[in-house]
Amino acid sequence: MILPCEVGVKTVLPAVKAVMARTIVENHGLTEKQTADLLGLSQSAVSRYLGRERGNHLTLENTHQVKDLINQMVATLVKEPQNKNKVLELFCQTCITIRELGLMCPKCQQEMPKDWAEKCFFCR
Repeated sequence: MILPCEVGVKTVLPAVKAVMARTIVENHGLTEKQTADLLGLSQSAVSRYLGRERGNHLTLENTHQVKDLINQMVATLVKEPQNKNKVLELFCQTCITIRELGLMCPKCQQEMPKDWAEKCFFCR
């Protein structure tokens, strides 16, 4: 059995990090290296996020609720990088929102056995 959280790690986590990296570089003017340090990533990972080579399994930028949460995470990281608890709380809320909106469901249903996927209403 594939758990929705497993799919989330493969799809949601990279998608959120990609939006965060792009937001930090484009809206806050940090370099790829500074962004990498802030997010705990390598500079090459940030480069792949910026080039949309990584983290592109979900489109999150067009979803107002998700984008607002990501902007709050980025603002906290840039202004208060030591406030990890707030960032973690916002990240968990972002994941919950993505699930509640059904944004992860198509990817999740691809991973699950068909009979199980048809009966799954975990996210909503």
